[in-house]
Amino acid sequence: MQPEKRVIGIGGFFFKSKNPKELVAWYKKHLGLKTDDYGSTFWWNDNDGNDCSIQWSPFANDTTYFTPSEKQFMQNFRVHDLENLLKKLSDEGVTIVGDMVTYEYGKFGWVLDSEGNKIELWE
Repeated sequence: MQPEKRVIGIGGFFFKSKNPKELVAWYKKHLGLKTDDYGSTFWWNDNDGNDCSIQWSPFANDTTYFTPSEKQFMQNFRVHDLENLLKKLSDEGVTIVGDMVTYEYGKFGWVLDSEGNKIELWE
């Protein structure tokens, strides 16, 4: 029997910064990152040849996007079947933060880990 798919990859790393725009410019200049208003997107192909990406994004120190976590970072994981996963996690007693949202580029949901770190789940 195949193990149940939940997390299938890292979708991004988000962190707080004193000045996100200056920091993005520094990474572009000194490390050669291809940047935009959101940071940098790293594109690659998985073993099946599917296009995949990992987003690297600094946020302003006063962002509320990581709330209720007070940490300086937030992980984003790519997941399989977000709606069912959120139901299963809720049944397992995991704290769900807010409601799932859908955009043209995917579905998003949020949970807290056992230390109160907010995790973004993306399908």
